[in-house]
Amino acid sequence: MSEASGVRYVDVTADVRLRVRVAGSGPPVVLLHGHPRTHTTWHRVVPLLVAAGHTVVCPDLRGYGRSTGPAPDAEHRAYAKRAVAGDVRALMRLVGHERFAVVGHDRGSYVALRLALDHPEAVTALAVVDCIPIVEHLDRCDARFAGAWWHWFFYAQPEKPERAIGADPVAWYGLDRPGVAAALGEDNHADVVAAVRDAATVRAMLEDYRAGLTVDRADEEADRAAGRRVTCPTLVLWSSRDDLEDLHGDPLAIWAGWTTDLRGGGPVDSGHHVAEEAPQELVVALLPFLAGR
Repeated sequence: MSEASGVRYVDVTADVRLRVRVAGSGPPVVLLHGHPRTHTTWHRVVPLLVAAGHTVVCPDLRGYGRSTGPAPDAEHRAYAKRAVAGDVRALMRLVGHERFAVVGHDRGSYVALRLALDHPEAVTALAVVDCIPIVEHLDRCDARFAGAWWHWFFYAQPEKPERAIGADPVAWYGLDRPGVAAALGEDNHADVVAAVRDAATVRAMLEDYRAGLTVDRADEEADRAAGRRVTCPTLVLWSSRDDLEDLHGDPLAIWAGWTTDLRGGGPVDSGHHVAEEAPQELVVALLPFLAGR
């Protein structure tokens, strides 16, 4: 995905400008990436969705990649999923779509969930990949979870993660591992490397996690207490070679308590970065769902 191919920059608030790529025509779907990726993680998925007749919108989330974000605040509200979901809602309006489907992976799934909860009039369908709600993770937190997902708690600490990552960000994020550049493609790999080498971007990405354990957790607890659920059709997918199911059991059973129209889902034969590793399998799972079947 070359920088010139369909890229634009859209001001969604006074201090947030999103880098976004738009392609195709037909029913719109917005794809939301995870940490520490940019929108280029979807580079093998987008052509398949476009060929199937969809308009595809791929932003860098607030503070990620080449999107800008506000200065962090003490309560981490600047990077709360509610604020980031508001960016996506505004973006979709500005590119001409009042109603749309949303697919989120990893941290992008939490944004997608918040978008569906806060803007039910806009979201026609929700697909989440490698995700259960934050409070459900934390309710199940034990030694196994803390050991496997230690980064959640480390990234939430003040200053220390910035120092650790800043010493060698490419190695920290495993972007120098064999096969990573090939999976991403040379240009896309360079895009992610440039992002993680930028101290302000790393700070924003860490604020995502700090918000997760504080304001995002509180927002989800309030939703659960009020009995709020996702009302649009919902699909739940996860990577078979990642550890979500091993840690928590059947993700569908957990999501049943957060949805009114759970359409199913299941594992995709992939490691964590499913859009890069198994794009065909991911799209095969998505297309019938996006078509309403």
